[in-house]
Amino acid sequence: MKRHQRLQDLSREHYRALKLALDAKRAATSGDHEQIRIAAAACRKAFERELEAHFQQEERDLLPLLRQSGEDVLVQQTEADHADLRQLAAQLAEPDGAALHSFAERLTAHVRFEERAMFAALERLWAAPG
Repeated sequence: MKRHQRLQDLSREHYRALKLALDAKRAATSGDHEQIRIAAAACRKAFERELEAHFQQEERDLLPLLRQSGEDVLVQQTEADHADLRQLAAQLAEPDGAALHSFAERLTAHVRFEERAMFAALERLWAAPG
């Protein structure tokens, strides 16, 4: 799907997040502690270098627009997801398969929510006349 120009970079970042989540799920279900440790470290690194900045950009630039247009449910869901993912990423400092799997599942669900609901609402808002 072709995204509005203002969302294209964020959408590309979502693709990378889904790849990260898939790799994390595979490691989590492997039962191999070394794979879990490596994947958890990769998730923490990606969170610190990319995902946190991505969240902050959405919170600063997109959520106020949605709030102003009355999309309070989307704003609340996004904020709750970001808080959950921050907490789950912190738990990866002492990784186990369950924590890694939880992070991966939550990240996947969040990306899908943003692509299907939040970004769609923003595109409707930007396409509206006036």
